[in-house]
Amino acid sequence: MNPTLQGYTSAVLEATGSTGGGALRTTANDLEAIEQLVLANGPLNAALTDTTMRPAIRRAVMLDLLSGKVSDPARRLAAFACAAVRAPEVPAALGWVASRARHAAEGTAFDEPVLGLVQARQRVGGFATAVYEDLSTAELESLEDDLFRFARIVGSTPALRSALTDRDLEIEARQGLVTQLLEGKVRSSTVSVVRYAVAGGRARDIVGTLDWLVEQTAKARGWRIARVRAAAPIDEGQRGELSDSLTSLAGAPVELQVVIDEELLSGAVIQIGDLQVDASARGRIDALREHLMPGGWEDSGFHTGARPASGTTIQTEGAN
Repeated sequence: MNPTLQGYTSAVLEATGSTGGGALRTTANDLEAIEQLVLANGPLNAALTDTTMRPAIRRAVMLDLLSGKVSDPARRLAAFACAAVRAPEVPAALGWVASRARHAAEGTAFDEPVLGLVQARQRVGGFATAVYEDLSTAELESLEDDLFRFARIVGSTPALRSALTDRDLEIEARQGLVTQLLEGKVRSSTVSVVRYAVAGGRARDIVGTLDWLVEQTAKARGWRIARVRAAAPIDEGQRGELSDSLTSLAGAPVELQVVIDEELLSGAVIQIGDLQVDASARGRIDALREHLMPGGWEDSGFHTGARPASGTTIQTEGAN
C-alpha cells in the first residue's frame, strides 16, 4: 500500500484511539460502509477511478460527499486515500484503510512493514501530514523549530544517536527514550511525530528523516498561506467563499494574504505553496496570446513599429 497513506492512517487512528475504543469502532464501521458504497455505486466508482480527475479533486469530492454523514476520522481517511493513490487503485485503498481501522478497533497488532529509505520517509511524511492538519501556521513553525533542534541534538550526541539507530533495540524502547527526552519540553505534536519517525522510518536514517521532516513542515506552512493578488478589493463574503474553496483544495484551513494589483484588470492570481491558479483577465490575455502566437509577439511581426507584410489583411472581430 502507498507509504504516505500508511503513515497518514497511523496518525489518524492513533489520535482517534486516544479518545477511546468506541471512536475506533465507529471509524471502522464508517470506513467499511464507505468502501461498500464506492463498490456498489457505479457513477461514484467511475468518478473516483477516472484517470483524468486530479487527486485533489477526488479528495474534495469525497470530503463534500461525506460531510455530516460519517465520523470525522473516517471522512479524513477516505478522502486522503482517494488522493494518495492512482485513480484505479482508489477502491483497493479504501478497503485497506477500512481493514486497518478494524484491526485498530479490535486491538490487533499491526507492525509497519520494512521499506526502503525513500518510501520510509514518505510513510513518516504521511503521519506528519495528518498532524499538520490540526495545527495553525504558528504551531507548524514551532514544530519545525523543535524538529530542527532535536535533529541537531541527536546528530551531535553519539550515545543518543547510537541508541536511536540501534536496530537490535526494541522500537518501544527507542520510542520511550524519545518520550523521556521530549515530553513536557515541546508540544505533544512534536513528540508524536518523532516517535513515529522511530517506528515508521529506518533506524539508521533517523537524523536524515528528522531533517527531511523539517523541510516538509516548512512546505506545509507554505501550503497554509494562500497569497492572493486581486485586481480589486475582496469583501468579507468573497473572502469566506474563497477560503472555503481553498481549504477543500489544500485539505487544511487556509490563511489568505491579499494584495491589490490593478494591472491584473480583473479576477485574481492565487498561490498556495507550489500551486498557482491564474484567474485574472491579464492571465487569460497572456494565455490567449501564447495560444494564437506560440513564438510570442516578437516572432509575429506585430511588435512595436512593425508593419504587416505586403498583401496581409487584418480583420478584427465583428468586421464584415
